[in-house]
Amino acid sequence: MPRGKQSKGSCGYCETEFTKGGVTKHLSACPQRRIVIEKAEQGKAKKETLVHLRVQDAWQPYYWLDLEMRGSGTLKDLDSYLRHIWLECCGHMSQFSFGGWRGEEISMRRKIHEVFLEGDELTHIYDFGTSSETLIKVVGTREGKPATARPIALMARNVPPESACMECGRPAAWTCVECLEEDLTGALCAEHARTHPHDDYGEPLPVVNSPRMGLCGYTGPAEPPY
Repeated sequence: MPRGKQSKGSCGYCETEFTKGGVTKHLSACPQRRIVIEKAEQGKAKKETLVHLRVQDAWQPYYWLDLEMRGSGTLKDLDSYLRHIWLECCGHMSQFSFGGWRGEEISMRRKIHEVFLEGDELTHIYDFGTSSETLIKVVGTREGKPATARPIALMARNVPPESACMECGRPAAWTCVECLEEDLTGALCAEHARTHPHDDYGEPLPVVNSPRMGLCGYTGPAEPPY
């Protein structure tokens, strides 16, 4: 993504696109989200604290998620969600901490409402070899009945960044890991992926909407688990 160009996102309720900076304002006014919330309030679930989390890659902030999570949910629930939508490739270890790599590790059993205070930022690390580092911050909270039986609801996420083939400029569908290691974009269209000479790191990998793209053979799914 060109430097300085603001990432765009898509609302999980109405599919409207907006800038990353406009997420909170849109979600607070989204008519489709209001309908979902009002329907939930008529249900039998108990009211609790619901936490709006902004999740983004530490080094590629144009990859981001906005989640609403039950305060009674655990960090293990959040770890599982991040693995499914962004990270899981080979069953690597992961951890949460305040302060990054050298920060204090936090037990996965801890509940969200115990861990987060408004404005706190948490670090999630997946894979301590070829690592993926994710920053998680509280945007806001509300009291109400959860809109889903699951511990997490996906409210919005980034639109896949535009990627052009480094050979011809056409839309890219594949990534050469060897080129990434050489600080090139690695982006290839389907035609040039078939003829690209680099194979020291294996065949080109598919472009997916995840910051783990190109790392440790990651191929997805990069889709919400529910």
